[in-house]
Formats: sequence, structure tokens, C-alpha cells
Amino acid sequence: MTYCLGIKVKKGLVAVADTRITSGTDVTTKKKIFTYQNDNCSLFIMTSGLRSVRDKAIVYFQEVMEQEFEQFTKLYQAVNAFGEQVKRVGIEDRESLEKGGFKFNLNTIIGGQLKDDEDHKLFLLYPEGNWVELGEGAPYVIIGNAAQGKAILNRILNNDTSLKQALKAGFLSFDSTRISAADVDFPIDIALYKANSYDMVEQHYEKTDLENVSAQWDRQLKSALKNISNQWMDPAFDKLGKTVKKRKKV
Repeated sequence: MTYCLGIKVKKGLVAVADTRITSGTDVTTKKKIFTYQNDNCSLFIMTSGLRSVRDKAIVYFQEVMEQEFEQFTKLYQAVNAFGEQVKRVGIEDRESLEKGGFKFNLNTIIGGQLKDDEDHKLFLLYPEGNWVELGEGAPYVIIGNAAQGKAILNRILNNDTSLKQALKAGFLSFDSTRISAADVDFPIDIALYKANSYDMVEQHYEKTDLENVSAQWDRQLKSALKNISNQWMDPAFDKLGKTVKKRKKV
């Protein structure tokens, strides 16, 4: 499984991806964020699904960018181009993969900004090559193991959230997933993009880099739970106490 998260706020974009690759009983680590940038383009691509499909689609896309980049002035055009490469891989490999018991299931998050985009963009691309754009009403998207990490993002993120706060929430979302899912773990890679900067930065984190943050979050969660009022529970526990007393008398 995979954990890849893309966040869009007014100030820019945040991408977080684990690096765990599971194949049967074999576990390896490989980078899941691909970035491309020049003076008029900054974008990142993250994928979940078969690694062989991802690698082949990325190689094909790199060739397209090298040969036809000047044709792309808006990010959706690059997203369409990557979708075409995913479909191309599907034509070439889907039948043999499915005969071998593998599902063609590449989902992709693409974020960034090209020279004619009014602002930065975030897209979710499906295996069939179609896509949706994320906006203010949906400031983030997760592919892979999405269930455990949504709560903090839903509570924290909105269009005005700072990049630092977005990254902090993104890491804690990953950490919640890591605790609950054996197939998501460190190391992680992040990418940050500041709106209209055309400058994407990446950072790699090992478990030792962030274990103190994870431990701090664990302590503060337990402390917050302990400090929440108990009064709302009193009627239920009063009933429980009366039921126990009745049973003892019987």
C-alpha cells in the first residue's frame, strides 16, 4: 500500500509521500515523488499502484516533456499528457498484468503551476486517464491508504491555512496512518511549492528525524483526551451504576 497526500492552500502546495514498496513478503523503499521544474514550470507527480506501471509512465512522460514542453502553458495540459502515457502503458501492459493476477490501478496526484496558470493547481488523475481538479471545497487528496489520516486534515485545513501548518497537519496525517497500517512507514519525502514562485523544494525525512514530533503528538493526544470534560458521560455512568446495584441485590 501507499500513502501520498497533496494539499492546496492559498499560499501554495504541500506533497507528502511514504517510500515503502511491498511485493509479497519483500519490503523495499523507493521514492514516490517525481518533480519537474524550470523557469516557467514547477510540478510534482505522486502515484499509488503498480510500481512497474508508474516507472514506465514516468519515463514516457519525461520524453514528452523533453520534446514537447513548450506546448504546455497550463498544468492541466501536462496532466492530460501524463494521462495519455498512463493509457499508453495500459494498452501495452494491462492484458499481461491481469493474466498474471495484477490489477492495473495507477492513481496519480499532480500539483504545480505553469506560466499561464493564474494560480497553483492540484489534480487527481485516475487509471483511465481522466481527472478532477481540487479546489477550496476540497483542499487535499490522499491516494493509497486514506482512511486513518483524514480526520486531522478535515479539522485543520482550509484555504487560509499556512504552508507550515499544512505540512504539520500532513505529517500528523501520515503518522496516524503509519500507526494503523503495517504497509505505510518511514522514510517520507515532501515537496513544497510557494504560490507563483516556480520553485519546488524537496526534503527527505528518516524516522529518526521525526520520531520526537511523533512522540510529542502522542503525548498531547493523551493529555487532551484526559482533559476533556467528563460531565457529559455522568448520566450514562449513573445508569450503569444503578444497573450493577440492582443485579447485586438480585
